[in-house]
Amino acid sequence: MNSNIDVIIPTYNRRHTLGRSIDSVIAQSLKPAEIIIVDDGSTDGTEDYINKNYPDITYIKTRNKGVSAARNQGIRQSRNDWLAFLDSDDEWLPEKLEKQVTAASSEKDYKLIHCDEIWVRNGIRVNSKKKHEKSGGDIFLKCLPMCVISPSAAIVHRVLFDELGHFDEALPACEDYDLWLRICAVYPVLYINTPLLIKYGGHKDQLSREYWGMDRFRVEALSKILRTNILSGPQRIAANETLRKKCKILINGAEKRANRNLIRACRGLMEEFH
Repeated sequence: MNSNIDVIIPTYNRRHTLGRSIDSVIAQSLKPAEIIIVDDGSTDGTEDYINKNYPDITYIKTRNKGVSAARNQGIRQSRNDWLAFLDSDDEWLPEKLEKQVTAASSEKDYKLIHCDEIWVRNGIRVNSKKKHEKSGGDIFLKCLPMCVISPSAAIVHRVLFDELGHFDEALPACEDYDLWLRICAVYPVLYINTPLLIKYGGHKDQLSREYWGMDRFRVEALSKILRTNILSGPQRIAANETLRKKCKILINGAEKRANRNLIRACRGLMEEFH
């Protein structure tokens, strides 16, 4: 049985894990309409690997512009109403799409559906902390401290991108945090309290390892949404408080590193959103 859902897998130099991700999509009990691989300028032989092992999958090679640009390219390439994202180092369990599409069919008011996940770090299963707890409904306030929806766990209806925009290609990290803020400020989300995804961590090419001070990008996302008119009064107050708290933490760290530019930027935001 096929579905009205396209799967988008962005990848960059992850030939060693990409096959596992693709195979987990192929093994779904509910088959997607299309699998779209967006290769963000890989130099590790990914193209030859895909052509040899998965010749029937849609493969797009682009120059290296980051994961947001790759996902956005996949969105533009897709044709169906529902879009599912899978990072090329993650793996779906076989019933993920079936359970989410079934939930979407019975709960038609929801346009973003995510699920629980299993974490594996350096080959060992680990328990997530309380601050990473997943939930559904109106979760905007829970989205403020950090990203609480994994892209690999989510299916998203196309209308949300049409209305609220795509992944921000100017953000080198926390691009998912930025998108979920925009969506959850306006719409509730549906949560399936079942692990349907395995997230693998601990490897060297994770964005969280590549960039120090991830709150820099969260502060940028917060300032962006505070400049819009989509927030309610309570949402705006909470977002402002979170921005100021994160700015103070960043300033403390920047003072130790004598990073005057970051200090100046944070103080400017605190003054703008006083």
